[in-house]
Amino acid sequence: MALFKKIKEEKINLEQKQPAIDELLAPSAVSISPNNIQVGERLARTIFISNYPRFLNSNWFSQIINLDQELNIAFHIHPEDTGAILKKLRDRLARLQAQAIEEQEKGKVRDPVLETAITDIEDLRDKLQLGTDRFFRFGLYVTILGKDQKELDEVEKKIRNSMEAQLISARSSIFRMKEGFTSTLPLGKDELSVLSPLNTEPISSSFPFVSYDLTQDQGILYGINLHNNSLILFDRFSLENANEVVFGTSGAGKSFYVKLEVLRSILFGTQVFVIDPEHEYKHVAETLGGSFIKISIASENHVNPFDLPSPREDERLEDVFRSHVLDLTGLMRVMLGKLTPEEESILDEALIQTYAIKDIYPEKDFSGKEPPLMGDFQNVLESMAGADSLVIRIKKYTEGTFSGFLNQPTNVGLDNQLIVFSIRDMEDELKPIAMYLVLNFIWTKVRKELRKRILVVDEAWWLLRNEAGANFLLNTAKRARKYFLGLTTISQDVPDFINSPFGKPIVTNSALQLLTRQSPAAIESVKETFNLTEAEKLTLLASRVGHGLFFAGSNHAAIRVVASYTEDQIITSDPRQILEIQEAKKEWLKETGSQ
Repeated sequence: MALFKKIKEEKINLEQKQPAIDELLAPSAVSISPNNIQVGERLARTIFISNYPRFLNSNWFSQIINLDQELNIAFHIHPEDTGAILKKLRDRLARLQAQAIEEQEKGKVRDPVLETAITDIEDLRDKLQLGTDRFFRFGLYVTILGKDQKELDEVEKKIRNSMEAQLISARSSIFRMKEGFTSTLPLGKDELSVLSPLNTEPISSSFPFVSYDLTQDQGILYGINLHNNSLILFDRFSLENANEVVFGTSGAGKSFYVKLEVLRSILFGTQVFVIDPEHEYKHVAETLGGSFIKISIASENHVNPFDLPSPREDERLEDVFRSHVLDLTGLMRVMLGKLTPEEESILDEALIQTYAIKDIYPEKDFSGKEPPLMGDFQNVLESMAGADSLVIRIKKYTEGTFSGFLNQPTNVGLDNQLIVFSIRDMEDELKPIAMYLVLNFIWTKVRKELRKRILVVDEAWWLLRNEAGANFLLNTAKRARKYFLGLTTISQDVPDFINSPFGKPIVTNSALQLLTRQSPAAIESVKETFNLTEAEKLTLLASRVGHGLFFAGSNHAAIRVVASYTEDQIITSDPRQILEIQEAKKEWLKETGSQ
């Protein structure tokens, strides 16, 4: 018994010596002054939101959340009894309506503030009665932590300026620093109790965690998420399709973004084709050892539109042949203009006969056979009744000024990892034809072998000007996923693109989208197409170069595109930088040659 008694006494003494949990967590000292509270060696100051404007934009609080500063933030939401609130609203509404009637009888000018207040109360009352809204008393407190008084003042000034720019009043909890500090601790206590009456919608707009995390374990770096400063690492081929659209004004950073994506995709083994209307990708191709193919009337590079695709093992010869003839018919429509039903029938028969003279038939293996040329097609047309108009129109591509463009055998290949087709030197009249021709040429090669590929079509609005070209681009977007291809469509003429009957379906068939700075004339179309909020609309109007909105599937975030120094030297489109690079290259060659 004595032994047990001794053990019990020692246990009691041990428990008395052990400190309580609050003693372990409590700071060594706390000093409270009217304007701050010192906790250990650090100072803290609590500010609260005292007044809100009539409207709050979603994510308005993100500017405070994303400050590079340690903050304690607390939301205190106290539900109110709906019945009691409805009674107060009815009483308040009755007084305002009575005031409005009284002013009307006295002949006073209508008061817009009074009318707005009546409308707002009626709207809120209806929502509460229907049960689609709730009413709360809401307190939002922010405790700033800093090493000295100067740091607290600077951070408070940033927060106040940010809030005042949105017509939100923020105040410091002077003489109540202890209550403010305690109210922002994770204790669930609201000792400050500075509450504003708000319904569900404005409170939900204050919720800070509205940004999407677009970081994956695989893919390439697209940029920095401006909502939470995380990296946007994404694999476009992980989405339901790998298509992408890029919209923005000239100089907003579209080409910089796309070239950076091309550069990084190539590092992961992706083959990239580019249709380049302005020679913007020449430096990229030369630096990476890619192929730069000029397509023009005087160029030595030729693509024969009559080249046939090689069928895959799972495809029927007849299906491949018929599909190619349909695509070739679309090219003829772009070349020849509007066709009558009779001319379309003649055109279809002429194409089949043109292949027949080379012993190429839908049901026979045509692999390895020499394809016909545009001149062969003209000869067939001349032998057909009712084809006079077609012959006259086709002659300029076989005998006239444009004969060197389309009436030659193909002498370019698609074996390189980066292949750029430049159509800058092509006449404007022929650019849609050249884009269609190159697209069709790439498509005949892509469908033969499955490989991860990206096809970039810059200034795609050239194709959308013609119905046949626009339809071919749309069909490419729809069929690309089947062949492991991602189509990237770039345009600065956003209204023309979106308002085209083919443009909007291309957007909806693109799981990846980037919007850079937009012009005021185009912003409403963009807002409607992409379901943007008012804040996102304003963001695009004021975006700096390299900034925009990045959409990946159903998620989207504000993005800042970043590149390393070496990447920037390769992909820049800034004329000043390009001149500097050229001068530096000349100096280097001069020094190397002198040695």
